[in-house]
Amino acid sequence: MRSFVDRRAAGAELAALLAARKLRPVPLVLGLPRGGVPVAREVARVLEAPLDVLVVRKIGMPGHEELAIGAIATGGVVVREDGIERWLAGAQIPFGELVERQRHELERRERAYRGDRPPLELAGRTVVLVDDGLATGATMLAAVRACRQAGAAQVVAAAPVGSSEARARLESEADEVLLVSEPPYFMAVGQFYEHFDQVDDEEVRAILARSR
Repeated sequence: MRSFVDRRAAGAELAALLAARKLRPVPLVLGLPRGGVPVAREVARVLEAPLDVLVVRKIGMPGHEELAIGAIATGGVVVREDGIERWLAGAQIPFGELVERQRHELERRERAYRGDRPPLELAGRTVVLVDDGLATGATMLAAVRACRQAGAAQVVAAAPVGSSEARARLESEADEVLLVSEPPYFMAVGQFYEHFDQVDDEEVRAILARSR
C-alpha cells in the first residue's frame, strides 16, 4: 500500500504532479482546513502561486462523526449525501440542524484564519483546491461548488490520495481531478500517512501568515 511520510512530503509529490500540468495563468491555491493547508503550502511554493484557504466542514453522522453525510462550504454551499433520510431515521436530528451546528464552526474558522482580510478574488481565475486526502469527496465537492459560485473559470481538485468513489463524484463538477495515489481499498485518509498529526488553528494561521 502506497503511503506518504507526512503532509509535507505528500504535498511535494502532489506539487510535482501539478507542475507537470503547466497551468496557465498561474493559479490560486486554496487549502481545505485544516489538514489540506500544509499540503497546499508545498503546492503553492512549487507553483509560485498565491495561497489561501477555502473553509469547508463535513457533516458527520450523529454518533458516527467520521461518516460523512454531507458538507458545507463558504458562501452557503450545502452538499447532501443520497439516502441520508434513511441514515438519520434513528438519530432524531434533522439534517438542517446538523448543518447549522457546522455553520457556526465554519464561521469561527473563517474569522480565525482570515481576520479582517478579505478572501482572494476567484472570478475568472484558475483555482487549485488541495486537501490531504479524499475519502467520500463530499467536502471537496462543496469546495468545488463554492468556487463555481464565486465565478472561478477553472477548478482543479487535487490531493495526494483519494478513493475511486471520490474521483467519480468530483469528475462531473471539477475541470480536473488530480491524485498521486488512488488505492483500491480506502478506509480513511490517515491510513496512507506514516505521520498524520492533528493540524490546529495556530498552524494554519502560521502557514497563511508566512505565505503572505
